[in-house]
Amino acid sequence: MSISTFLPSGDDALVAFSRVGDPEPEADEALVAVEAFSVNRGEIMLLADGRQDPPGKDIAGRVVRAAADGSGPAEGARVVAHIEAGGWSERVAVPTGRLVALPDGVSSEVAAALPLAGLTAWRLLRAAGDVAGRRVLLTGASGGVGHYFVELAAGAGARVTAVSATPERGERLLALGAEAVVTALEDAEGPFDVAIDSVGGESFGRTLLKLGRGGLLLWYGQASGRPALADFFAVGRGPIDVTIRSLFYWAEAERDGEDLATLVELVAAGRLHPEIGVTADWSETPRVLTAVRDRRVRGNAVLTLRAATAA
Repeated sequence: MSISTFLPSGDDALVAFSRVGDPEPEADEALVAVEAFSVNRGEIMLLADGRQDPPGKDIAGRVVRAAADGSGPAEGARVVAHIEAGGWSERVAVPTGRLVALPDGVSSEVAAALPLAGLTAWRLLRAAGDVAGRRVLLTGASGGVGHYFVELAAGAGARVTAVSATPERGERLLALGAEAVVTALEDAEGPFDVAIDSVGGESFGRTLLKLGRGGLLLWYGQASGRPALADFFAVGRGPIDVTIRSLFYWAEAERDGEDLATLVELVAAGRLHPEIGVTADWSETPRVLTAVRDRRVRGNAVLTLRAATAA
């Protein structure tokens, strides 16, 4: 069985369940019984805009049929993967290059929260360069990407100021290593060496003005639903010689296996702590989708299929 579509209706987020046959893997694909998957707000936005392919990018589970070409994990191995689509299902065919074996100390629920948000945060940190001792500003920090980035950047020596929706959400960011948390961008005391914006709209331009000379702005989304806006003349009166770079995490898809393996190692070593705000059975997918869409979930939301996998 799989979740086939997303149907926004009034104030409710509804999904349609459909019964389908097991996928038939290609030679370089393993068949994975999904034990948990995570829900990302970006996926909900795409589905609401009419995306047609089946939803689901982040899964964790167990290999029930190894790849025919002998590549990848063996049958019975616990794995995590970031896939193109269709992960909100009981069984998924996954290219072995996207599969990463899980150590015993990392649960499927924790692993499922890693791929999209974790890969985005990891690649933002890589794009930011050497952040040791540098001041970094992060907007939209209350979500999954924000929690991962704060902990990763602080661990690399950055002095992070995070913009969080509420002081309560900000408490966890402080615990993960943020130097300061503010609830309004205007309260962030610059200048900053690196600024990261995922909100778009006017937030983009206001974030840009927080940079110092030679600063870097990384832009990776527009959660506000509005195009990024900036006043060119205001920039001319403020920061000088700034660089603006867009980051689309999927542009490095060929590194998914390598980067996901690094994230798993960090979790296993206790150096990265996925923030899971909601864990529920996948029968509760409509309720959880609504909560994620309406920003009522701090960090990641994970749905489990334990009963379905056992069956």
